[in-house]
Amino acid sequence: MQGKSFPSAHDVQEGSGGADESIVDSLVRNVVVGRDGGGIGQCFYVFGPVTRHPSIRLPSSAQLHQPSFWSYRSYASRPSHSVIEYSVMSRAGPTSSSRALEAILPLISAGQPYEAHQKARTFATRYTKSGAPAIAIDVLFQSARELLKAGHAGSGTDLAILLLDSYDRTSEPVSDVSRGRVTQLIALVGPSGAWRRSIIDKAIAWSAKHGPYPAGDPALLHYVGDLLYKEGDWVGAEPHLLASGARDSARLLAQVYIGWANSNNSLGSHAGIFALRGILSYLRNGNILASRAFLASLISSISPLGETIPLGARGDEILATDDFLLNFAQLAVRCVQRAAGAQNKTTREAWVRLCGTYQSRGGILAHPDVRLVLNELGTLYFEIPPPRTGTANPFGDIMSSFFGGPPGSGPVAALPRTITPVSRTQLTLD
Repeated sequence: MQGKSFPSAHDVQEGSGGADESIVDSLVRNVVVGRDGGGIGQCFYVFGPVTRHPSIRLPSSAQLHQPSFWSYRSYASRPSHSVIEYSVMSRAGPTSSSRALEAILPLISAGQPYEAHQKARTFATRYTKSGAPAIAIDVLFQSARELLKAGHAGSGTDLAILLLDSYDRTSEPVSDVSRGRVTQLIALVGPSGAWRRSIIDKAIAWSAKHGPYPAGDPALLHYVGDLLYKEGDWVGAEPHLLASGARDSARLLAQVYIGWANSNNSLGSHAGIFALRGILSYLRNGNILASRAFLASLISSISPLGETIPLGARGDEILATDDFLLNFAQLAVRCVQRAAGAQNKTTREAWVRLCGTYQSRGGILAHPDVRLVLNELGTLYFEIPPPRTGTANPFGDIMSSFFGGPPGSGPVAALPRTITPVSRTQLTLD
């Protein structure tokens, strides 16, 4: 080529790294693209006339000097053209995960889970650094899924955690697709060990951070609760269904409590306690719809004997039973449903009388923890000041009034929680 000499087969031998620096420099100055692998793949650069392929970012001399960056070989049939082969990233970026999966998935079928796991991590890292996080996510998901199907819970869980890390790093929004990947992996990992728990905790944290619900995505929480319910894990299912807040979750929570009570033959004596347990949790979160759906499902499932009593002119009614806790739960939900802060004095007074009447009978409603929750609900829905505790402090009351607070609150009292009243039209049940 007009006075330029290129390395021959005698200069570049089969191997990797360690080439003579002059050969490398000559390669950098004189390259043509022999074949473009596309994305992350194998590209062959042949010594010869300089022709720059527009879709390929050529390596720098510094990169080629790194032994781990490239490998080279020569074609005996063409001794005047030596070839260097190395992995290269197209400027356009990879467009599919098929190349990576073709290298990973056969290893799982061949009984080489560790090698498949390492390849998946490597490919995902490369794709992420190349600006293709969606393809990295697909590689991690499909590799984790196949590893879990083959019974390799440790390797599959590790890739699932990497998938969720990618979700978090790229601010992946909660959608049917992103949630669906996670639920598939949760279903495949199985209940043994701590593998599933680590995926669930990570998934809920991601959905809370990148979704509109501070407690986590309701559909994801419902899926986890339903999964644990079907396995008979009543204690594990309860917090997820409460946090979900969806009406389907509330109905399922009623079945959880019934299964829990039936497991120790205590449904007859504990139905009211479980009713209270469900409605107080939902009402503290301002979820009147869920509390009503929960109670309706619970009562229809246990079918207690009682008299139906209509409430108001809107067709609402309660079932008066022999279980005073079940009666209280129904009345408490209806009373809170009609709350309007301090504006509706009738409902406000009804709440005070309801709590006072039933707490005077003793039992669980008189327990200090339950009293505390009921007082909190009174403040949330009816703007009833919480009862003062401790000894009187006249000086503290003076300071509190000076700073604009109620007596007994102190100058640095926290602002009370408030709940926006819900429109009556929103309280219909499906």
